[in-house]
Amino acid sequence: MSTTTYVTRSAAGALAALLLVAGCSSKAKDTGGDGDKAGAGGVRTGEGVSGKTITLGALTDMTGVYATLGKSVTQAQQLYVKQLNAAGGVCGYKVALSVRDHGYDPQKAVSGYTELEPKVLGFAQFIGSPFVAAVKQRIDGQDKALVLPQAWSSALLGSPYIRVIGSTYDIETINAVDFLIKEKGIRKGDRIGHVYFEGDYGESALAGSKHIAKEAGLTVVEQKIKPTDNDMTAQVTALKKAGVKAVVISAGPRQAASLVGVAAASGFDVPVIGNNSAFAPQLLATQAGPALTKNYYVASPSLPIGADTPQAQKLVADYRAAYPKDTLDNGIVAGWTAAAAFGEALKEACATKDLTRQGVDKALLSIDSYDIGFGVIQNFTDPKSPSSRESVILQPDKSVTGGMKVVREAEASEAAKAYTPGA
Repeated sequence: MSTTTYVTRSAAGALAALLLVAGCSSKAKDTGGDGDKAGAGGVRTGEGVSGKTITLGALTDMTGVYATLGKSVTQAQQLYVKQLNAAGGVCGYKVALSVRDHGYDPQKAVSGYTELEPKVLGFAQFIGSPFVAAVKQRIDGQDKALVLPQAWSSALLGSPYIRVIGSTYDIETINAVDFLIKEKGIRKGDRIGHVYFEGDYGESALAGSKHIAKEAGLTVVEQKIKPTDNDMTAQVTALKKAGVKAVVISAGPRQAASLVGVAAASGFDVPVIGNNSAFAPQLLATQAGPALTKNYYVASPSLPIGADTPQAQKLVADYRAAYPKDTLDNGIVAGWTAAAAFGEALKEACATKDLTRQGVDKALLSIDSYDIGFGVIQNFTDPKSPSSRESVILQPDKSVTGGMKVVREAEASEAAKAYTPGA
């Protein structure tokens, strides 16, 4: 759901300047040193643990490009925390979620991180690959706080503190193109289009499409866009002229709907597949709805919210009870998965009596087979790799819960298995 979006070149420059100022004003900390204190039962604690409360941070987008995603992610995490506390909390502590809306604004994202970081044990949510990447040096250096972002750029790999949950965008795109080859008739010598946001998300996805294109003998026709570009008429015209047989889109829901709708209206009848943040079920009620259900697919790091598993069915029932007026979408799965993974790390850290940042980070890195019931098992032990290389292929369907049905179960293509992100 991303679910992530991206800064323009000018915004990236402003972000870097702001980060330099913010970084210089922060005091260095050693979470494993003299700042630790002994809590109840001899449990070591540090930042983010005060009195009888463990505080986690959530840097979300409730008012920007991904407002629907941010709302779903945040409410799912609030629901998880409520249920965790009702079950007794962790180590005798209640868990609190401190939420800040950055509205997908780079300055607000960095200032929000700077404000929350000293007050929280870690972050169960951080939407926006470029924003997480912007503070990565601080996280790895002085802060050492666990971050489980709703961001899947391969640029975030390599950190023991920032753990991407599920396949990164490049691997997800490799699996998406593999689906086009195996199920949609794309073959050696064909051209495929790739419409992508500038920035970490789009460039990570493009690396994936280029990799599998080289392996399969395909040609990628690139169309780079900005997050502010909402009308895909020019891109569809260019791709149609180039004779592409399929299109990958690494952008937001609005861009995906425009691309699929314009293609249908112009008689450009080719399959389109998007990354996990390129769909929202609300689109099915728009004019693009019929075209989306016919020619659009989405590669996802997990089964959808409407999956036929006991865990998914319980989450649907609980979420509907808590938020009866809100739409069910895959942002709920992303939010719940990250909060549950953080909760699992807290429980493991509790068992070793170390609820410092260092203890929680170490606990997550010990989890090699985490199954939350959405079709993909997560392995958090290698910071250089995403927790999974599998993708589920979904198709919009307004008749099912959450608006997405499964057309291919969780699978890692041979190309994805052999691929090294960043190589």
